[in-house]
Amino acid sequence: MTYGKSIKLFLADGSINGILTAEVINWTGHVLSAPRTKLVELIKRDECSRTGIYFLVGYDPEKTLPNVYIGESDDVANRLKQHNRTEDAGGKDFWEKVCLVTGKDQNITKTHIKYLESRLIEIAKSSGQCLLMNGTAHSYNRLPESDTADMEYFLEQIQVVLPAIGLTFLKEIKYPSEQIKTNYSSIKDEADFYLSIKGIEAKAKIIDGEFYVLKGSQVRKNVTDTKHTYVKNLRPQLFDNNIIDSKNYVFTQDYLFSSPSAAGAVILGRASNGRKEWKHISTGSTYDTWQQNQVEELLD
Repeated sequence: MTYGKSIKLFLADGSINGILTAEVINWTGHVLSAPRTKLVELIKRDECSRTGIYFLVGYDPEKTLPNVYIGESDDVANRLKQHNRTEDAGGKDFWEKVCLVTGKDQNITKTHIKYLESRLIEIAKSSGQCLLMNGTAHSYNRLPESDTADMEYFLEQIQVVLPAIGLTFLKEIKYPSEQIKTNYSSIKDEADFYLSIKGIEAKAKIIDGEFYVLKGSQVRKNVTDTKHTYVKNLRPQLFDNNIIDSKNYVFTQDYLFSSPSAAGAVILGRASNGRKEWKHISTGSTYDTWQQNQVEELLD
């Protein structure tokens, strides 16, 4: 049985645009976030003097995904001061928001934090939901088995809390194709929707209310709308991250899209009304009609 979770949010200065803390009941972790404009107030807080993980986040209007840097430090406040310098002085210019995760007690050590940093970078890379600004990252697996289990639980809570405060680049990504033991040509009954236009065949599935294009879905080679946001920005990013194979033009893994229209635009290389172009596998009705019928069935 799946149970809900309670997340306690606190606006430290009474403003939704200010310093925010977040906690999960019975979790030893503590999350603190703030805009860069509040950095002076942030680094004065006790949490910033602890050992912790931090995320620097920036949004480029020319891109559909956020820029993210993941780091760790024994003294997060000092590290943030360094990052606040100009690029010429060894800092980072791109970020507009910072989020840090520390422990409420003294049981989170430098070794734990290095393991978490390694795993978080791995997750960010594989999910494809951000543009990772880190350089080379090394795998860190020096924890005892029991500590590894504890840190994996700690990691799961980070993935729960961050989306609740608007940072979705680490949210748990489902991979429905991994549960499908047959090949792509036989997964019709496992998919919820299909897109079939001019020789392009793609499949998608709704999981926890989110739209996933399935591994093996085809992508049109030719782009006809180079100015469309998702075609101009997201599509090349998915090729760069090898989420779409640049030789075969197919998805190499399941991928979470923000909407059916975003998925359609990337696949077709043009603006797409995904609510009309994606069709339900069983009924052949459009995504729009399917969604409308879901509600009307409750009213009958």
